[in-house]
Amino acid sequence: MATRNALRSTVKLRSTAGTGYTYMTTKNRRNTPDRLVRRKFDPRVRAVVEFREER
Repeated sequence: MATRNALRSTVKLRSTAGTGYTYMTTKNRRNTPDRLVRRKFDPRVRAVVEFREER
């Protein structure tokens, strides 16, 4: 049985296009204490846009 690592936490990435679309991912809080910013596909606007970490 695998134990969940306390350093990795689940974060929600929300689209900056204002559509409300989200992605869920995990990140290591020790290595990346800043908020994540990723360029991913938003199917509601059918384009690649920035997704920022939401807290």
